[in-house]
Amino acid sequence: MKRRTLLATALLGAVTPPVLATGTARAADPGPSVTRIATTQLDAQAIYFVSYDGLVNNNSFQKNGLLTYKGYQYAAWYTADRNAVVGRRALGATTWQTVKVGHTLRYNDSHNVISMGVSRGDGRLHLNMDSHSDGFTYVKSVAGLLDNPAGLSWVASRFGAPQSTLDGLTPTSQFTYPQFVATPEGRLQLSYRVGVSGNGRNALAEYDGSTWTALGEWTSSTGTYTSEHGSSTARNMYLHGIDYDRGGRLHAFFTWREQNAAVMCNGGGITNHDTGYVYSDDRGRTWRNNAGTVVGTTGGSDRVSVTDAGLVVDPLNPDHSLMNQESQFTDSAGRPHAIISYVPGRFGQCTTNYVADRTANGRAFHVRRNAAGTWQKTEIPVPLNSSQRTKLILDKYDNAYAVFPFGRIAGASAASGYTDWKILFDGSGLNAFGEVVIDETRIAQDGVLSFMYQQKSSGTTPSALHVVDFRLPA
Repeated sequence: MKRRTLLATALLGAVTPPVLATGTARAADPGPSVTRIATTQLDAQAIYFVSYDGLVNNNSFQKNGLLTYKGYQYAAWYTADRNAVVGRRALGATTWQTVKVGHTLRYNDSHNVISMGVSRGDGRLHLNMDSHSDGFTYVKSVAGLLDNPAGLSWVASRFGAPQSTLDGLTPTSQFTYPQFVATPEGRLQLSYRVGVSGNGRNALAEYDGSTWTALGEWTSSTGTYTSEHGSSTARNMYLHGIDYDRGGRLHAFFTWREQNAAVMCNGGGITNHDTGYVYSDDRGRTWRNNAGTVVGTTGGSDRVSVTDAGLVVDPLNPDHSLMNQESQFTDSAGRPHAIISYVPGRFGQCTTNYVADRTANGRAFHVRRNAAGTWQKTEIPVPLNSSQRTKLILDKYDNAYAVFPFGRIAGASAASGYTDWKILFDGSGLNAFGEVVIDETRIAQDGVLSFMYQQKSSGTTPSALHVVDFRLPA
């Protein structure tokens, strides 16, 4: 667990040709399709400012900015006057009920998103918001609010006062990237980063229906990474997601970001490198690499490290502007899939401006583990035309959908082994700024792809925030 190996014979290179996967799709299963069925407006004047190339209401790494539970959909955002708002609607309704939760956005920083989670054991809605390597604000609803939405009014008194702790638990003074995930038993876990970009650790906390407990950190920021250009001794792991499959396995794809720019060919790039993968079969207490070897223990002294063997499933050096925090999903058989994006080597072996180079030449790739346990990778033939992130979902037939910046949607069929990617919706009429926030929870409930987007504006002029719905194959 101290040696970094790429296991090249089992891994993918950028030039590996697509290989048809052995999947669960049957010849009679329909391929991917989207039918636009509705667009609703959340806010005619939502806050708008561009920071780190993104918007605070539409950073795709939010988990969750939009979610569905027991026939109702919930959305969270900041209004033009900086108020944190939560909205709800019955699925299919054209209007949203909204309530302010007593917090105002502190800074014009797009990291300071609102993430939501549901604790099924007590029917509460939880919100964590407004953090970037500092404190956070936490709000939770009264018990049972989400269990009886038709019978309980949507008013501010249903939510508790904003807190700077998790009901008294202070996980860290340097908190970023809240992501809520529900365990199969109905507990609620909170993933977050301790520390800062280039020198941070991932950690977990857990809510059992009455009390928050810190499970601890599970990644390491130490160890030496060496590229052909130089070395770095500090970093952080950026998650593409953290998700339970139907069998209860917890999956996490990731990239590493090095602190020392000496690992790059040019200082205008970005120090992200390699796509890695780990999983946990004990609710995030211990972590294993693709081969099943334990590589880290949450809260223990041995944590997942850049020097651990068997973590990398797609090797890439820091010279190609690899994006962090992109996207992941699991299929009906519990197999992990991810979207990654970078500038392929055919456009050069050294990016010098990661925003400009990704916009001009960036491409997204679908990485997945097939039924034989082999990792495969397919380039999606859609130019990014953006520096930003793409989201991934799978429908009930395991067809894959990539939701690109500006709300463009491409799809590929499970029957083809995900080799037939094509554009299904070109984003026409949305006028979306860039990244979108996917409702990952709705797809399995009623076969609808639903995402939140904000219309383009300029400067700090507020703009409209919408949710658009697409019917997937029935």
